[in-house]
Amino acid sequence: MDLNYGDSSFSLELPPGSGEAVIRATTAVPALSPEEIISAALDSCASYLSRIKPGEQVVIVTSDITRYTGSEIYLPLLVDRLLQRGAASEDITIIIALGIHRRQSEHEHKKILGRLYGRIRVADHDCDDPGKLVTLGYTSAGIEVSINRTVAEADHVILTGTIGFHYFAGFGGGRKSVLPGVASRKSCMASHFAVLNPGAGSGRNPLASTGNLAGNPVHQAMTEACAMLNPLFMLNSVLSADKQLLAAFAGQWQEAHAKGCSYYAREFSFPLREKSDLVIVSCGGFPKDINLIQAHKSMEYASKALRDDGVMILLAECRDGYGNATFFNWFRFSGLDTFEADLRINYEINGQTAYAMLQKALRFRIILVSRLPDEEVRTMRMVPAKGLEEALEMAEEMLPAEYAAYIIPEGGSVLPVMKTGTGH
Repeated sequence: MDLNYGDSSFSLELPPGSGEAVIRATTAVPALSPEEIISAALDSCASYLSRIKPGEQVVIVTSDITRYTGSEIYLPLLVDRLLQRGAASEDITIIIALGIHRRQSEHEHKKILGRLYGRIRVADHDCDDPGKLVTLGYTSAGIEVSINRTVAEADHVILTGTIGFHYFAGFGGGRKSVLPGVASRKSCMASHFAVLNPGAGSGRNPLASTGNLAGNPVHQAMTEACAMLNPLFMLNSVLSADKQLLAAFAGQWQEAHAKGCSYYAREFSFPLREKSDLVIVSCGGFPKDINLIQAHKSMEYASKALRDDGVMILLAECRDGYGNATFFNWFRFSGLDTFEADLRINYEINGQTAYAMLQKALRFRIILVSRLPDEEVRTMRMVPAKGLEEALEMAEEMLPAEYAAYIIPEGGSVLPVMKTGTGH
C-alpha cells in the first residue's frame, strides 16, 4: 500500500488478511462526468440566476489553495451561466476566501480559476485592512461580524467551496465561506473562541466537534453571520479522497449545505468495533499536508480510532511549515491548564489549533514524519522521524508484543466512529 506524502509516497507492506485494518471511505464514483454533476446542480439554481440583472455586481466567493475544491471545474461553468443570463465579465469578481491565511500567488490563482484566469477579476480577501471591511452587525452571542467590503456591497453573492468534516465547526463549506472566509481577523477570532466553554478552566465545548452541527456554538456563529449577508445561493462540491468529484449541492445556502453535510457524514464515516494500539495515518499528500495546521485535521480524525496512550504515526510533509507565523510559539506552554488560561486572554485561531494538538500529543504518543525541525517537533511533545520505516521502528519500541493497528491512507477525508454499545 502506498501512503501519500507531499508529492511522493511511502510504501507499506500489509500482512495477509489485514484488509479490515484499513480505514477508508468507500463511496463509489458516479457515472456522470464532473461537468455533468456541476451542470445538474446549477440547473437547480435557475430561479436564483434569473434574479441577476445586467449591470449588477456579482461576487463569487471561493476557497484558497489549502483546500482543493474542484474550483477549476465549477467556477468556469458557473461564470458561463452568469454570462448567459446577461451578466458582463467586468461585473463579476471572484474573491478568494483566505480567512486569516496567507495571500495566494499568481500560480495559485491560475490553479483555482482554471480557464477563467485572465478573463475574470480575482482578488484575495484581506482580513487586516479596515478600509476593505464593513460591519454587518452582531450575532446573538455578541460577535461583531465585519466582512470584505466588495462582498458586502455586491448586488449578488454566490458562495462556492467544498463540504468536508471540520474538527470544531462540524463541517466545512456553506456558511464558512463568509465567516471566517471573508471576515475580519477580529470576527474570525471571536467566532472561533466559541469553541471554548464559558469560564476559566472549563475547556472546550464538547458540541464543537467533528461532524456535529446540533448545538455547535461555532456553527451557530457562522450561520448567523452568513444570514446577515444573505447570499443569492451556494454551490459546494463533495470530493473523494483522491479528489474526484462525487456530488454537488446547490441552492438556498442553508438548505443546500445541510443536505451536503448529511450526505458527507453518511459517506465518509467509518464504523469501528474497537480502537487500536497503533494508527498509521497519511493526510493524503499535497495540499492536505501543506502545513501542520492543515495536517492537524488528519491527526484529529485518526485519534478517534486510537486507544489512550496508543501510538500514532502521522505522515505530513508540511512544506509550508506550520501555516502561520505564531502557531509554534504557543508550544511554550507545556501544560494544558496554563495554555488554556493564556489562550482565553490572548486568543488566536491558531492557538486553539495548537491547544487541540497539544491535547492529543499528551494523550497519545505521536510520531511525526515531516520536514519540520526535529527540536521543534519535540517541543510540541511529538517524536520526529525522517521516514515511515524509521517511524515504524520507533513505534515497535513503544507498543506491546501483540498489538492491533489501523492504517488510514486519507486521514483528512474519513472519520472513524465507534459503534454504539462498544468502546474502550
